[in-house]
Amino acid sequence: MAAGQPERVPAAMDKLSVMHAFRRIVERGSFARAAEDLGVSPALLSREIKLLEESLGSMLLTRTTRAMSLTDAGRLYYEEALSILGAVSNVENRIRDGAGEMRGHLKVNAPSSFAQTVIAPFLPGFLSAYPDLRLTLSLDDKVVDMVEGGFDVSIRIRASMPDSVLVARKLGTTRQRIFASPAYLEQAGVPEKPEDIPHHRVIGFLLADHLSSWTLQGPSGKTTLDLDPPVRVGNSLVLRDLLIAGYGVGTLPDFVSNAPEARGDLVRVLPEYELPAPEIFAVTASRLGMDAKVTAFLDHLRVALRN
Repeated sequence: MAAGQPERVPAAMDKLSVMHAFRRIVERGSFARAAEDLGVSPALLSREIKLLEESLGSMLLTRTTRAMSLTDAGRLYYEEALSILGAVSNVENRIRDGAGEMRGHLKVNAPSSFAQTVIAPFLPGFLSAYPDLRLTLSLDDKVVDMVEGGFDVSIRIRASMPDSVLVARKLGTTRQRIFASPAYLEQAGVPEKPEDIPHHRVIGFLLADHLSSWTLQGPSGKTTLDLDPPVRVGNSLVLRDLLIAGYGVGTLPDFVSNAPEARGDLVRVLPEYELPAPEIFAVTASRLGMDAKVTAFLDHLRVALRN
């Protein structure tokens, strides 16, 4: 563009608003859905993106009747827009925090068993520390679309996080081990080696990667067991209660097993063997800074995990 030549984007067009709109379009995968979120018409949104592309002299999005995708320039603009919008949000939140205020609505999504055993105990202290903060805690053992649900942060427990436009921050590691009740082991016998497990009544965790195949790491290396659990449940607290009741053998993460194991309600089976350790991730949409509310929440969560 020649010196002094005006931009083709109207001066009244708010660049930060356009960046925000472009990010929403990419994350929602649709002009219509993004327009609904932003409270504008799809036609207005399409016109603003067209003006943006004209000002940059480059196509950012390719659209067909069936799909929409980013061009190389679009991906670069999207990534830089995330950084800029994150920086602006971070500065604003730091200023608000400096004034001693923590306000707004924090929306958190987490697996139900993790929320009940790890998050719930620290919530009274967290809410007392920030009395002006509104909190929505959604419990769901299935992975949800956090952008669709409007969540600020989603806690996910899995072996690894796939590549995505979201940002995953590792908070810790949980141990996944085998348990049964003393009464069950007295009645059914104590497994002495991994190959004994298929001969026992196995309770499977419906949402786990290891529902029908356990890969155990032990003194002699890895052992894989093919299983067909006659009972499968989608909540690890229900699984825990079935094990305590003496129904069979199953795997539990340590944040669920610690308390009943300490009481003697459950005992380790094949204590020298464990399943792969899942990681605990906090997933957010920002690549740069985090909202002050999210930061405060995760600080409390990290303390709870250490304890």
